Amino acid sequence: VNRQPCDVNVGTCVLKPGIDRVGGVLPSWCGLIWGLPSVSCQPSIGACPAQAAGSTLKMPPIDNDTGKNELKSRIQQLIDSNQVMVFSKSYCPFCIKVSYLFCQRGRYLALAEDGTNYQEMLLEMTGQKTVPNVFINKTHVGGCDNTMQAHKDGSLQQLLSSNEAYDYDLIVIGGGSGGLACSKEAAALGKKAMVLDYVVPTPKGTTWGLGGTCVNVGCIPKKLMHQTAVLGTAMQDARKFGWEFDETVKHNWETMKTAVNNYIGSLNWGYRVALRDKNVNYVNAYAEFIEPHKIKAINKRGKETFYTAAKFVLATGERPRYLGIPGDKEYCITSDDLFSLPHCPGKTLVIGASYVALECGGFLAGLGLDVTIMVRSILLRGFDQDMANRAGEHMEEHGVKFLRKYVPVKVEELEAGTPGKLKVTAKSTESDEIIEGEYNTVLIAVGRDACTDKVGLDKAGVKVNPKNGKISVNDEEQTNVPHIYAIGDILEGKWELTPVAIQAGRLLARRLYGGSTLKCDYVNVPTTVFTPLEYGSCGLSEDRATELYGQDNLEVFHSLFWPLEFTVPGRDNNKCYAKIICNKLDNDRVIGFHYLGPNAGEVTQGFGVAMKCGVTKEQLDATIGIHPTCAEVRSQLFRFTSVFISFLPSIS
Repeated sequence: VNRQPCDVNVGTCVLKPGIDRVGGVLPSWCGLIWGLPSVSCQPSIGACPAQAAGSTLKMPPIDNDTGKNELKSRIQQLIDSNQVMVFSKSYCPFCIKVSYLFCQRGRYLALAEDGTNYQEMLLEMTGQKTVPNVFINKTHVGGCDNTMQAHKDGSLQQLLSSNEAYDYDLIVIGGGSGGLACSKEAAALGKKAMVLDYVVPTPKGTTWGLGGTCVNVGCIPKKLMHQTAVLGTAMQDARKFGWEFDETVKHNWETMKTAVNNYIGSLNWGYRVALRDKNVNYVNAYAEFIEPHKIKAINKRGKETFYTAAKFVLATGERPRYLGIPGDKEYCITSDDLFSLPHCPGKTLVIGASYVALECGGFLAGLGLDVTIMVRSILLRGFDQDMANRAGEHMEEHGVKFLRKYVPVKVEELEAGTPGKLKVTAKSTESDEIIEGEYNTVLIAVGRDACTDKVGLDKAGVKVNPKNGKISVNDEEQTNVPHIYAIGDILEGKWELTPVAIQAGRLLARRLYGGSTLKCDYVNVPTTVFTPLEYGSCGLSEDRATELYGQDNLEVFHSLFWPLEFTVPGRDNNKCYAKIICNKLDNDRVIGFHYLGPNAGEVTQGFGVAMKCGVTKEQLDATIGIHPTCAEVRSQLFRFTSVFISFLPSIS
């Protein structure tokens, strides 16, 4: 894009120095692209996301539906991103006439290839195939005659003067980690941004502040309560290390709950301050589309306010799924309620085998509570099943009871109280057997549902998977509606992890408003399940790797190990375990890492970096470990054979 207007004579387009020609010849298709800022008269170079070198607009192939959708999205993005957008041909006298009009007004020229594809799509979008095809402030003006008439009667100037077409450049629906990151980044790049966030209370009436699931009812309180249980184990170990204390050690739920929630409250306040400092308008209201560019916001008093925006980002997250059986919403709780529960839950039944179920069941047992986990089929679906079963076996050895192959059919209240007493009736998945049990608390953790069904996406035209409420996006987090994007847990087939949502949100804002082309990488994302014996993983599970590459093309290296800190207390001898999965077809490149042991998140993070860099088994072997640590287990990984290794030396 040249920063000087081009000189246009009848029948000839003479380019000023600084505008490149493609192959030395002006292509037959020109797009006049100019982004007019509200104050400055300089063109916005970054306004055209398709411009890589500032000269040629490359087109996606359109030999299939995906290509056509990409082309339509690209055209719409050009229209949305530029105050004046003209599609023209260099040899067309009518195009030259319109180009000259805008050049006189300081409009600037960019080049594009393959205009036929453009014309066909513009015909579909506007009903006009001829050129020039002119858009001003996202309004379709038409061809040469319409543009010249608008210039003559003054309406062209009115269109050019209407810079504030919408209330906001960007509205983010959802105040979780991803939505906050996206809105702050957009504001930092000079855009007018808004965040709308509203927490619908749980059936038990639980609600929380700004920050989303992770901060309020997910990662943060979960890790802090997991740490509470870890400290309990450490106190048991302490006597073996010489610590002497006579008094009975007991846990106070109220003290822990208050401390955890006070910390969360400080985070809520910090997020609000950060939005204010970044000039992001935060509104505590429930948002619902009523038009593609317009939403209705309803606050807790029922007051309705309407806002418009050029672009939207959906970051509404997920909420726990209920069972749909008698008594589930009346008497049971979910993770949304557990972390602010005003009383100790007592004897607890956890229904489900998700990571939420095992994490919550694990730390409750670590606090000394009687915990039973009811499992319908397998543990940790989607994770490596070898590792999942090892984590479950460790929990079972440490007092957690498992009811396998059962599903609940009803929950009844026997006694009210804090806690009360509930009766759970369950049925076997393999026979007609019916069992009953009494518990103080029933925690449902059978999965989560995307919060997309009540935000008016049908009115905006956004397509949603009717089975799970998830939204499909392209590799730029763009939905089927070009000006609406989505990030976080609501995406189809993507990781449901806070750091992923944050990364996607920031990079999205930088692409939209900062001229960046960097996209979020959803491959080899490290994660950790905070079970009592923590499980960290990165890359493929062994089952998935076998599906993709075949067992004969894989090499699995593994080791049991005994952390040094476990040796003096004499517990969990050779219960910790690590393995890497290597692709023999690619120089033994590591495609899966799995670790079961203390500080799994800290260990796994380093391997995540290495795998992002394409580490091989040979490179791991050549790396000198830090001794004595659990992370150095990578130096003791043995090739898997049919004969199980019954003894391996400890890390120490």
